Amino acid sequence: MKYLIMMYPNAAVMDALSEEDRNAVFQGHGEFMTKIKESGEFVGTVALGGPEESSVVRVRGGVPAVTDGPYAEFKEFVGGYYVIDVKDRDRAHEVAAMIPDAAVEGLGIEVRPIVFSDDVSA
Repeated sequence: MKYLIMMYPNAAVMDALSEEDRNAVFQGHGEFMTKIKESGEFVGTVALGGPEESSVVRVRGGVPAVTDGPYAEFKEFVGGYYVIDVKDRDRAHEVAAMIPDAAVEGLGIEVRPIVFSDDVSA
């Protein structure tokens, strides 16, 4: 079963960490990816730009209009995600718990099953 594991960075939480702790979180992602690649559970990952870099496209009267900024106001936002392929939901939670952000007070990892994809790798 494939799962989407989403990370929600929070600048205030990350800024409150020491430089050493922040670096440990960032480096921990490399270690995490190595582990799940070795287990064969890694499908892919994406790191996203921040909401301040986003734009919204709406079509009104057949004319597209583009506005700067995120679709909704944000305090927390999806900063990136992993796609994994594991035997069950319990294993998805085990894998999510291995992501360094999960151990940081004020951050969390969201786990959602992928119910449809037309991309065979996702």
